[in-house]
Amino acid sequence: MKFVDEAIIKVQGGNGGSGAISFRREKFIPFGGPDGGDGGLGASIYLEAKAGINTLADFRYNRSYRAQHGTAGSGNDCTGAGGEDLIVHVPVGTVIFDTETEEQLGDLTEVGQRVLVVKGGKGGWGNARFKSSTNRTPRKAMPGLPGEKRELRLEMRVIADVGLLGLPNAGKSTLIRAVSAAKPKVADYPFTTLHPNLGVVSVGLHRSFVMADIPGVIEGAAEGAGLGLRFLKHLQRTRVLLHLVDIMPPDPEADPVKDVRVIAAELKKYSPALAKKPRWLVLNKIDAMPEDEADNQCKDIVRRLRWKGPVYRISGLARIGTERLCQDIMKLIEEMTEQERQAALDEEARN
Repeated sequence: MKFVDEAIIKVQGGNGGSGAISFRREKFIPFGGPDGGDGGLGASIYLEAKAGINTLADFRYNRSYRAQHGTAGSGNDCTGAGGEDLIVHVPVGTVIFDTETEEQLGDLTEVGQRVLVVKGGKGGWGNARFKSSTNRTPRKAMPGLPGEKRELRLEMRVIADVGLLGLPNAGKSTLIRAVSAAKPKVADYPFTTLHPNLGVVSVGLHRSFVMADIPGVIEGAAEGAGLGLRFLKHLQRTRVLLHLVDIMPPDPEADPVKDVRVIAAELKKYSPALAKKPRWLVLNKIDAMPEDEADNQCKDIVRRLRWKGPVYRISGLARIGTERLCQDIMKLIEEMTEQERQAALDEEARN
């Protein structure tokens, strides 16, 4: 199925049923009085995260969702039946926005999590509601209220612990193939990756993390060059970014240092929050040149960048240095998880 990570849909809650105008007509009961029941409640629409759905492609063919209407009330004070709520399943990681107000209505990050997007209308009152000491035979009932309407924008953001960042052909897909069971396409030309790929990296018993590979970012991406920045949103949930650099790019005139700075600038343009995430420098393809030349090239890149963060030298193809990289990532994720748990406990204690 084609990977689709954005969709626009229209949703409408069910209308409430009309109230009834009715009077009791029973033997030996004169002046029975009004007994018209209320209309039923219109159905609401919920979006629910479901496992096994990996794309929003279905919403390109079915763009409109309408919930059931409530039925009209009837005599003998019978309320009309309410509509059955409509549950629309979406992938885990879907963020829901109202297109008119740009309000974020929900962020579905767990299986089974759901959010109410439109409410059904209330049922109208039957004439029994209008009886009084001065109006004993009301011939008035109310129509049901219409259900809410909205146009929604759905954005799917993959849920991963680690995001791979770099130019096309930096070796991102090769790395994720080397450390996980994911098998993205690998070739010797740019933009072989056209959509995000996820891989589960296991580093021991009950110790694993999820890695995300996205299409390469190039200079001018903020203005739409290449595949643009549309896939960077898939890195917003990650804990750490791995910035892969080809130490011996195919173009002899290419400068790896300039490339790193270009991507960092594009990242900041897209989202300052994303640019502030922990970013590790991963110098890839060290097996592509003699060991002493690779060592000098790596030192030169780090020196010119004045890089202060962690630096790793690897070869995704030969799987050199990948085990240590994955172990250190796992250690960082466990430390961050423990810090978040402790912060939650402290917050709970303060409240």
